[in-house]
Amino acid sequence: MSHSGRRASVHVVTQAHRSLSDDIAYRQRRYLLMMGIRAVCFVIAVVLFVNHFGWLAAIPAVGAIFIPYFAVVFANGGREPDNTRGFMEYHPNLPAARDSGASSEANGGNGHRPVTPGSGDN
Repeated sequence: MSHSGRRASVHVVTQAHRSLSDDIAYRQRRYLLMMGIRAVCFVIAVVLFVNHFGWLAAIPAVGAIFIPYFAVVFANGGREPDNTRGFMEYHPNLPAARDSGASSEANGGNGHRPVTPGSGDN
């Protein structure tokens, strides 16, 4: 059984995504970093509030409130693309295959089929 109409798809290894475990570790590190920043914002907000700095305590408090939302969205956002150009399929640089061009050259290059004896004399 021949698959002459179909070309085998070959993928370049350098265009492959990073492994799933590497991707999960990257997202976990990013989440923990953002949650660490949130903890620091919370502590700063408490210190500013206790020392009667008034509305200045609200700035890190807002950060402590909204950072967890962004941390979860970024952590669950899915796999990040490594290549900004997208997936590239490998196409080998092979010489062109010879097709029916030889039959048109045999007929003087006019694009018609060669006439065989007895095909049109009826």
